[in-house]
Amino acid sequence: MPRRSNADRRGNRPQRHKDVLHGLGSGHRAHDFRCVSCRLDVSLDAPGTAHRNHCPNCLASLHVDRRVPGDRASECRGRMEALGLSVRPDGEWMIIHQCLSCGELSANRTAGDDNPLPLLRLAVRPLREQGAYGRAPLDL
Repeated sequence: MPRRSNADRRGNRPQRHKDVLHGLGSGHRAHDFRCVSCRLDVSLDAPGTAHRNHCPNCLASLHVDRRVPGDRASECRGRMEALGLSVRPDGEWMIIHQCLSCGELSANRTAGDDNPLPLLRLAVRPLREQGAYGRAPLDL
């Protein structure tokens, strides 16, 4: 009779080998991440910014950076929602995110491949919610 391993004595089968590549830098996911909101596979390479930190499709993000963009030093790891836009004096658009876990606000550069529709929705949000010049809110 063949000798049984400890896994067999507990009633569990030993794990079989899986041909899936896991870990950073070891396969097809080395240069992308999956969006927490729309589940899109997103490349880390972004035109116009050195550190992609949000989904170009829905603008959702994760709270991963503490102080410096790209430092990935935050322990929160909460989901960040795009609240609005801000514009720098040089005309560059910044997405204002708020962490749904800890409430921290952050400003993040837009990327060249961001979907223009959610960006424009953020840009006109103040007009839609409050109405222009005392009139009823816009129906967008």
